[in-house]
Amino acid sequence: MKISVYNLGCKVNKYECDSLLKTLEERGHEVSEDLIYADLYILNTCAVTNEAERKSRQCVSRCLKLNPDAKIVVCGCASQNDPQQFIKKQNVVFVSGNAGKAKLADRLNETGILVDDLPTVYEDDFSPEVVRTRAYVKIQDGCDNYCSYCLIPYVRGRSRSRSISSVVEECLNLQKKCKEITITGIDISSYGKNIGADLATLIYALKDIDCRIRLGSLEVSVIDERLLDALSEMKNFCPQFHLSLQSGEDGVLKKMNRHYTTSNYLDKVKLIRRYFPDCAITTDLICGFPTESQESFDKTLQFIQEVGFAQTHVFGYSPRGGTVAAKYGRIEQSVIKDRVNRALEIADAMRQSYVKSFVGKTLQVLIEDTERGYMCGYSKQYIKCYVAQAEAGELYDVVVEKAEDGIAYCRIINMDKTV
Repeated sequence: MKISVYNLGCKVNKYECDSLLKTLEERGHEVSEDLIYADLYILNTCAVTNEAERKSRQCVSRCLKLNPDAKIVVCGCASQNDPQQFIKKQNVVFVSGNAGKAKLADRLNETGILVDDLPTVYEDDFSPEVVRTRAYVKIQDGCDNYCSYCLIPYVRGRSRSRSISSVVEECLNLQKKCKEITITGIDISSYGKNIGADLATLIYALKDIDCRIRLGSLEVSVIDERLLDALSEMKNFCPQFHLSLQSGEDGVLKKMNRHYTTSNYLDKVKLIRRYFPDCAITTDLICGFPTESQESFDKTLQFIQEVGFAQTHVFGYSPRGGTVAAKYGRIEQSVIKDRVNRALEIADAMRQSYVKSFVGKTLQVLIEDTERGYMCGYSKQYIKCYVAQAEAGELYDVVVEKAEDGIAYCRIINMDKTV
């Protein structure tokens, strides 16, 4: 049978999809991660915003346009949140949630709705096959933060961690097959809390892995000298810290139930830069949260410029039913749109400034694809780099010759592959 396993969500969803693809292929099915003609579609959905959930529903129609006779199976966060929105759609035969996703290959002949209770301990048995230069390794699931705007703790459950030995075993296997591993999870900052460990303990266990290691999104609370000492000892660490912010004004942060102040945040940024002076600090920003006044927003713009982010992902606030913030009311959509545009303008200027700071410096680049007539890849700091000629899937030392529109145009120092 020809099966398409399509991801509509985050890197954790991607990791789970990759594992399912491998299992189905081992059982003799013809599989694809792309949305192409297939006999069966498995949709791993997202619910982080209303828009993400809407796109998850729309994907059912996209599948039917490719094959009107196909069967459709739905899983993931959107179906965990509301399975009924999918089961009533044409050709959707089975709907599950997040629990038991690793066993979905055994449930392809089931029908109806079966949304299991979310687990309280880490029990996934995923083992995806690497088909790219970069691999993802899931170390944790769930979240205990309960930010007032976020639905994820309700659809992913409480934080639970994978064993250190299991993570190390997968990374040791992957180092032979890829050039970079991204450590991912729903909240990797909480790693180890339920198994008597912490993220620094895991980093020490991974310090000799023979490929680049990149961390997923981090919370301010996890940044301390112990973690930074561990990362400093990791021989292939990629110094990019995606440090979630969401707002640069303390009153809004409190209403968001974010457990830090802007002063705390800035102190952690300074600590990171003491260890890794040229690192990229990237972030997420929500514009138009219900309690965000114009003054609050202006303070946010001032704060992000004070930090000087290498990259900022800007989102307009999206109310999610069932969350605390959904009761706060809403700001006019036109105001939210204007704030998003203003934040994006500043974010773009900061990104360009950060990339320009590397002109004349040496970077290590992992070449992955072609783009605009160049070979394209990313540095350890996650700077997009263009070079004239290179081999995809290999690492090169390059010198940045110029920077335009946030892209580094580079010259390979020599054509010998670096490690």
